[in-house]
Amino acid sequence: MITPIFEDHAAQLESLKRDSRLRALGPREGKDFASNDYLGLAGSTLLHDALREAMALGLPAGSGGSRLLRGNHPAHEALEADAATHFGSEAALFFATGFAANAALFAALPQRGDLVVHDSLIHASAHDGMRLGRAECRPAAHNDAQAFEDVIAGWRDAGGTGRAWIAVESLYSMDGDCAPLADLAQVAARHDAALVIDEAHATGVFGPGGAGLAHGLAGQPNVITLHTCGKALGCEGALICAPNVVTDFLINRARPLVFSTAPSPLVAHMVRRALTLVAGHDDWRDDLFARVAEARRLLAPRLGTAPSDTQILPVIIGDDARTMKIAASLQRQGFDIRGIRPPTVPQGTARLRISITRNVSMGDIGALAESLDRIMIPA
Repeated sequence: MITPIFEDHAAQLESLKRDSRLRALGPREGKDFASNDYLGLAGSTLLHDALREAMALGLPAGSGGSRLLRGNHPAHEALEADAATHFGSEAALFFATGFAANAALFAALPQRGDLVVHDSLIHASAHDGMRLGRAECRPAAHNDAQAFEDVIAGWRDAGGTGRAWIAVESLYSMDGDCAPLADLAQVAARHDAALVIDEAHATGVFGPGGAGLAHGLAGQPNVITLHTCGKALGCEGALICAPNVVTDFLINRARPLVFSTAPSPLVAHMVRRALTLVAGHDDWRDDLFARVAEARRLLAPRLGTAPSDTQILPVIIGDDARTMKIAASLQRQGFDIRGIRPPTVPQGTARLRISITRNVSMGDIGALAESLDRIMIPA
């Protein structure tokens, strides 16, 4: 029975159900074509060993407080030092989640009178941070460096005098395409702008030692990168890599850091070990991209767009209900593939998000392609 207090919530859920947009938690079943565990580390004995090592060292399970109230542990600081070296930044700061890190960054760093120009497809966590912040925010056309240039120039012409901030992802999680980082860096240089790059889906997968797609910009004084630890690194948390002044400012002004219990020192130790493992295994990346190449070859006729060169291959269906019906059919065939609908993706672009990881074999990829051909339901 629904009490009057929650009738409006129930009505909204019913509306989502009618529109084939009602979300529900699903089990981990079938071959993994859904996760972001790109290198297959999350369930590996290697990270189990790192956890046992941390426990043998006597690291506590919980931090006991925020980083500013006794929650700061040598394991956090050791991770941050290693991360700064690995990603080529002056400093690094560890957050409990990528969402918290992104929200903290955009809420705290851009100031009143500044302008944040963000890619139209940037992650929800960045949007939430921008809503909490004091700067004006405007979108730019996806992956269009000239569009960013035009927005900043128009703002300056209209009297904008603050700092411009350019906010992008290096690899977009729903389309699998990559930002034109070199062109964006030139735009940032021309306008004395800060360039914020979310490397969530590139960390561990691209760049020397898995340092990301933005590794060539590492250490530049106007560049901030964010590296999540729950995807290719197989753990959880996120690292903001930036000049010292940025991390010092976040320690003072980023509410998700100041007012949150610090991440477990056990997790910090595991992330540190994961960085070392990923840096030393180019063979893992080679192995992953052999699978990606096979998936692109077999799935290209069904993708609906030019297949990306990355581990994320979207199959665009369009209609929400049809997308979910196809996803359910694939799940019954033993493939863990999820349907993605608006508002996560633009209207009319509901899709299957196929993620290629080292958790599946070449044979699994071939079987998926055959099943997809069999069960694609006519529009």
